[in-house]
Amino acid sequence: MDATETSFIDGMNAVLDVINGVIWADWVLYVVLGVGVLFTLWTGFCQYRALVHGTAVTAGRYDDKDDPGAINHFQALSAALSATVGLGNIGGVAVAIALGGPGAVFWMWMVGLAGMALKTTSVTLSMLYRNMDDPSEPHGGPMYVAQKGFADWGLAPIGKLVGIIFCITLLISAITGGNMFQAWNVGIQTEEALGVPATGVGIVLAIVVGAVIIGGIKRIGHVAGILVPFMCVLYFLAGIIVLVMNIGAIPGILGLILTSAFSPTDAAGAFIGGTAGYAFLWGMKRALFSSEAGQGSSPIAHSAAKTKEPVREAVVAGLEPFIDTIIVCTLTALVILSTGAWDRDGTGEATLAFTPAFTEADPEGTWNVGTWGDPDPADTDTTEHWYVPLPTKHKAAKEITGKDWAPGDSVFLVAETDRLDDQTGTARVKVQGTVEGLEEGGFAILFDAGCVTSDTAPTFVDVEVYKDYPGATLTAHAFDRAIPGLGTWMVLIASWLFAISTMISWSYYGEQGMVFMLGKWSVLPYKLVYCLMIIVSTLPIITSDKELDNLTALGTGVMLWANIPIMLIFGGIAMKAYHDYGRRLKAGEFHAHAARNVEEMAKE
Repeated sequence: MDATETSFIDGMNAVLDVINGVIWADWVLYVVLGVGVLFTLWTGFCQYRALVHGTAVTAGRYDDKDDPGAINHFQALSAALSATVGLGNIGGVAVAIALGGPGAVFWMWMVGLAGMALKTTSVTLSMLYRNMDDPSEPHGGPMYVAQKGFADWGLAPIGKLVGIIFCITLLISAITGGNMFQAWNVGIQTEEALGVPATGVGIVLAIVVGAVIIGGIKRIGHVAGILVPFMCVLYFLAGIIVLVMNIGAIPGILGLILTSAFSPTDAAGAFIGGTAGYAFLWGMKRALFSSEAGQGSSPIAHSAAKTKEPVREAVVAGLEPFIDTIIVCTLTALVILSTGAWDRDGTGEATLAFTPAFTEADPEGTWNVGTWGDPDPADTDTTEHWYVPLPTKHKAAKEITGKDWAPGDSVFLVAETDRLDDQTGTARVKVQGTVEGLEEGGFAILFDAGCVTSDTAPTFVDVEVYKDYPGATLTAHAFDRAIPGLGTWMVLIASWLFAISTMISWSYYGEQGMVFMLGKWSVLPYKLVYCLMIIVSTLPIITSDKELDNLTALGTGVMLWANIPIMLIFGGIAMKAYHDYGRRLKAGEFHAHAARNVEEMAKE
């Protein structure tokens, strides 16, 4: 990557930092969690009804082939889950722990529970206001809630405008979190495991995703109905094996999660420390991204369900955050924590011969890692080099990771500064570098000029050089620490399945936004651009957890700003319908209907 490209990317990340600083202000997180608690109380703890009644509905007990819609309850849940159970569960959880520490997991649980109420409410509204002009292919989502809801109050122009604003945020999220995040993670994971260039991976993904989404929601629902159960079972079994191997560590890990949620987590090894506030921040952000609670995306898939009862599908939707966050995300978190991947020491990695020094750079307040022993004296690149002797410990890396380091690998050292890091709230930072050339006696690490910001000279905490595992690669490394090679292959396979399932569902979400704004003619151009962005995301543009978070945080955040107000404005209507359905359910009005379905299915 040349200097111009680097400057552009740095500038883009700086702009995203500013935007995300506004849309992810602390009070926004409190509002989202508060709205979830509000609807939890207003529904009388709908979480219980989702787990009991929602499971029965998903199992097909209330299915009626004559009901209006395109797909059954199970397929609708699978399509929505295929968008949520994705690389957010593998890579997103890893980002949360790497930046926020174990306490982030606790706040993910809280978002999961509150998210069940958010999903139930949002889907209730979308089912009440869905467009049934074509009963065999209904359209729904917060944009239709705004359009029809405001129109009922004589404010149709406002409703259309609010609907368009939501669709714009929907497209941003579809392209970033629902698409680019997934493809990028698969690209780096495949390149790490097999040496296949990430861009080649992007091309293959674009072809596969394109072949599925061309068939619309019915094909997406059919593929998701097969793919989601398979990939969840595969990942769950592998995770359970690792947890059984580390069963003795689990009680201590659970205790650490609880204590770290309310107190700082000390730095250790590769973990640079984290405050309770940042544990809350990262747990909330990654859980919201993973479960999509409050975003208003999954109601678009649920609106295609075959049912005459709007709340019935909403209760099914309440299962999503439970499956996604309470089960799958927790499994990933326990694997990362119990294996010690998150705060690993330098054993099996590399150690510098002595502690390097920092030299002041331009502009003032930035620092370089000084040059020593450049392996190529003719190199006139302004990038600073460190030549690191290859110790015998490095040879042991293969025993832990299943592979040796190679040129191009990302590594980091830990330094202490006089500023608090804006990602963790601590004074420690990761000094990122890249392995330049592996030789018989050692290898060179390239550090960007001005790579550390501090008013006074930073100091390295120790001489350990850590292999960097951004996103899903940290989860793969955790599995590898338990069973060498397991993470490389299992997480690779899971990443492909999770990413494809997520991208096909999010393509449908974005498609529905285009239909609302511009009509059906815009669908094909949109799908072409969507597939093109898969390839773009695998180009060498995103290189770290921070850059990855910038991209996904933008998409998640803007949707929250659009959908939460819609939920609050029309929430009373949803609650009235929810309680009416609950009253009729308790009165047994649906029992005969369910029994008739069972009898008809038995005859068939």
